[in-house]
Amino acid sequence: MSSCNNSIPQPLTFVLAGIPGLESSHGWFSVPFFLVFVITMIGNAAILCIIWVEKSLHEPVFLLLAMLSVVDLSLVGVTVPRMLGIFWMNAKDISFNACLAQMFFIPSFYVMESGILLAMAFDRFVAIWYPLRYTTILANNMLVKMALAVLTRAVAVLTPAPILAKRLESFQTHIISYSYCAYMAVVQIACGDISNHIVYGLMVIVTSVGFDLLFIILSYGLILHAVFRIPSWEAGGKALSTCGSHLCVIALFYSPVVFSVLAQILGYHMAPYIQIIIDNLYFLVPPMANPLIYGARTKQMRERVLRILRCHRN
Repeated sequence: MSSCNNSIPQPLTFVLAGIPGLESSHGWFSVPFFLVFVITMIGNAAILCIIWVEKSLHEPVFLLLAMLSVVDLSLVGVTVPRMLGIFWMNAKDISFNACLAQMFFIPSFYVMESGILLAMAFDRFVAIWYPLRYTTILANNMLVKMALAVLTRAVAVLTPAPILAKRLESFQTHIISYSYCAYMAVVQIACGDISNHIVYGLMVIVTSVGFDLLFIILSYGLILHAVFRIPSWEAGGKALSTCGSHLCVIALFYSPVVFSVLAQILGYHMAPYIQIIIDNLYFLVPPMANPLIYGARTKQMRERVLRILRCHRN
């Protein structure tokens, strides 16, 4: 229950604080944020171009990677420019409707990325358990269905967020102690009973990231079971090596979430600016690292990049 003695009505604009407590360092923070933005845009655009041009890469695993790159570009595109505006130009004001839009789109793209990682885990499961039926099971119509399922779930799960926030009538302050309009950050400055909002926030985490992580773990449990049944250790190691890039991306994507949840369960209270920095890592590091990981660890992608570099050099 959030009670207010001096509440204010629903404001027309909010003020994003950026990283509270480190306002004097906003200029320094802008440097890595800008570099992440540039690397993410170039890396994911390169991935999309290579997959589009190289017909041999029109396989399920690479088409899923293309979906991941599209989502990564969208995620960074709706987060970083606003943050850089805060850091560089002190452009902290955001209209209430723009805040609601951020509240929907930013977590939606995050949930989509989690769903695509689950689809990629299913791809690796099929490749190892049913190698002869791989292209039959993961035909283009199946990939379209998976993409639509990922999109539909994100829209269904996140649509209530702006609707519920719109119904908040009074607030303690119009200042949001965050670098973007996070749903719970807005709810926490609202007056009145916010228990329903907290339940909804937990439901979003459980039905998206929690669900995906559970089934990814299950998929890799079955993959390991299949690998250990292969008589040849060399063949088993080769089969497992095809999962290396995906495992790296999964570890990078889910680590900040798991860390935050465990910290709350264990009662460890972080300084607000540390929590905000970790939350920003959710949206910034994986989109930047994904093309680097797949570009470095995937033979077909690596060969194509080297071929392009040789052509430019000649």
